[in-house]
Amino acid sequence: MESPAKIANPSAPEKVPEPAVLFDKRGSVAWVMLNRPRQFNAYNIAMRDGLYEALWAVHHDPEITAMVLTGAGPAFSTGGDLREFGQAPSPVIARWVRFRRDVWGLMRALPIPTIAAVHGFTVGGGLEMLLLCDLAIAAADTRICLPETGTGMIPGVAGTQTASRRLGLGWALDLCITGRWIDAAEALYIGLVAEVVPAAMLERRALALAQELGRVPRQVAAIVKTAVWEGLELPMAGALELERRLAQRLTAAPSGGGGSRTRKGRFFPHAASGGGK
Repeated sequence: MESPAKIANPSAPEKVPEPAVLFDKRGSVAWVMLNRPRQFNAYNIAMRDGLYEALWAVHHDPEITAMVLTGAGPAFSTGGDLREFGQAPSPVIARWVRFRRDVWGLMRALPIPTIAAVHGFTVGGGLEMLLLCDLAIAAADTRICLPETGTGMIPGVAGTQTASRRLGLGWALDLCITGRWIDAAEALYIGLVAEVVPAAMLERRALALAQELGRVPRQVAAIVKTAVWEGLELPMAGALELERRLAQRLTAAPSGGGGSRTRKGRFFPHAASGGGK
């Protein structure tokens, strides 16, 4: 059905909605921006699909050596858009969609350094996106919480697992259970973010950090990430054996190896998977 504006003025062009995710390449750095500023970058279906497409492009572009995830407007992200919860025709279809578009698995598995550059409200699924990145920097105005328990839920974008691995058991339980707010200074103190900068400097600092981390060849960065992340799931002896095998793989590889072929199965286990909160 045509819009009232189109009926009133047939020659008027249809207004094209803004994409929910913006993707740009700044040299070898992928710049991925959540782009629903009037909704404080609440995560909806359009954002899920746009983020999946952007992350897929990052994964398969051998020229990209680091990624920054940030948000437009006054907030990084306030998590899931509650207006779109429960709209799947059935739980079976909802699970199928999450499998086909495993956004969070894909973000976690990128074979390059990933940086969350956050500001303003970084809440719920927004904070969980931060935790899925390798490190984060925050603007001084950042306000953070995991509010799900206050609504009878738990963090559902891997937050219960990524928080404990990033922060340790005590701080993870504190944030996940209480849902209390913390500011950028406390986020730095507990190790949630690596650096706090004035809001006006956030973009410039994030890009500089990504360029610095991106000097490491993709193959090396990918193997380091595998050693660290998968080592967390193993006893010390098994983790050291994993480290030894991965080091041997680098020694045997051609010098300066990079590119997207590195351990493709391990870093992207579901070739056509995806999901949302």
